[in-house]
Amino acid sequence: MDFNMTFEPEYGRPVKVAEGVHRITANNPSPFTFHGTNSYLIGQDTVAILDPGPENDEHLDALLKAIDGRPVSHIFVSHTHRDHSPLSRRLKHATGAPLLAQGPDRPRFGGVDMPGALDASGDPDFVPDVVLADGEVVDGDGWSIRTVLTPGHASNHAAFALEGTGALFSADHVMAWSTSVVAPPDGSMTDYMASLDKLIERDDTLLLPGHGGAVANPRAFMRGLKSHRKMRERAIIERLRTGDRLIPEIVKAIYRETDPKLHGAAALSVLAHIEDLVNRGIVVHEGRLWLDGVFSLA
Repeated sequence: MDFNMTFEPEYGRPVKVAEGVHRITANNPSPFTFHGTNSYLIGQDTVAILDPGPENDEHLDALLKAIDGRPVSHIFVSHTHRDHSPLSRRLKHATGAPLLAQGPDRPRFGGVDMPGALDASGDPDFVPDVVLADGEVVDGDGWSIRTVLTPGHASNHAAFALEGTGALFSADHVMAWSTSVVAPPDGSMTDYMASLDKLIERDDTLLLPGHGGAVANPRAFMRGLKSHRKMRERAIIERLRTGDRLIPEIVKAIYRETDPKLHGAAALSVLAHIEDLVNRGIVVHEGRLWLDGVFSLA
């Protein structure tokens, strides 16, 4: 994959990224958020905000400064990870705008103790005022946004197409700087690959992601992402064929050039692939289907 690591966040300042669309990046850099979470301000006279971001006073001040007293009609949330949704509640209180999303936080294995999951990644306190269905169109002041449900990175992940412009807010499903983290119990590789095919079939010309810069040639880039995931799947199958049975063994072999700090997330990615392979009857397991399971080819 030819990832684009060039990005200037310009924290606190609105950056025009498309006609009628400005990006404001939160100052919350990390190995998972790149330079920070992108919030988007959409419209001119009456505006909408997409992905308010993490609980951060400076970012809230930056958003309110960018809004500049204009009415806010909608607050869209792509998914309920803590770098995207928590600030929505304070922004709603400040503006009176309703929260729109696919749904609340709901890990697929909710209530089950799964040691090793990404710590506190979900935002269980988020509850949308409006639940959006796939293909649903919301009209604003001079713009229309269509919901495109894209589960995979999160079970309630949604992308949003700015109708008539070719632009799609891809959140964490497709990003120019990195592959998306697909980490059970919230993420599903089966769902992610199906959602990737769904976006490849569209004719969007510009993707505006949740982190980093835009994707300017979406279909070719997403085909590359799909090939990358298939290569990773083949590598996992080959490790199982050579005798590896445990996820830490597989991670050590195929992520040997990756920063060890990211091996926890890598293990969850391997688990997501293995879960998909189990669902397809290619891999079997002893014990529970989790990081401590024992796996082999069927």
